[in-house]
Amino acid sequence: MSTREPLPSVASFRAAHLIERLARVSRAGSYEAGLNPAQWEALRYLSRANRFSKTPAALAEFFSTSRGTVSQTLIALEEKGFVEKTRSESDGRSVALTLTDAGRRMLANDAERDLARDIDAGGEASAIAAALEAALRHALARRGGRAFGVCKTCRHFRKGERTHHCTLLDEPLSPQDAEAICAEMEAA
Repeated sequence: MSTREPLPSVASFRAAHLIERLARVSRAGSYEAGLNPAQWEALRYLSRANRFSKTPAALAEFFSTSRGTVSQTLIALEEKGFVEKTRSESDGRSVALTLTDAGRRMLANDAERDLARDIDAGGEASAIAAALEAALRHALARRGGRAFGVCKTCRHFRKGERTHHCTLLDEPLSPQDAEAICAEMEAA
């Protein structure tokens, strides 16, 4: 006889349903802007990632999807003029991704901003964010995914007075890098 985990609580099922419903409501208008949800998420990621994490491989890992799927998303965004691909300065074999001015302008009309305002209206944004971060960590651990995080929360981050340092990559970090998503992040 195998041991089975107990069923989730009614409240957790309700929360999961609400998360899915909010995501659908938020995505409903995204097609009107000419982008699909994956394209919006790629723009969001690139706007929040540090310079080491703006690669197709990091984007695929962040999405928990294949590089082929991400490649199609990036091709569409490049054709629409929202993303540019360039050869990496440090490694001529890899590709670095950057948002264009048009991509940054598109993000100014992102439905995620409206969703964030709706969450703020409930008055519990910090508690909601903490609970969702914990749920995401559990989901990623169960699936063997990596928990990307903000650079300054990494065990390799060293705070400096004007610039910071990544001991893993042995690279200086700007204050902007410290606040950005990093694909190499390991919790401190």
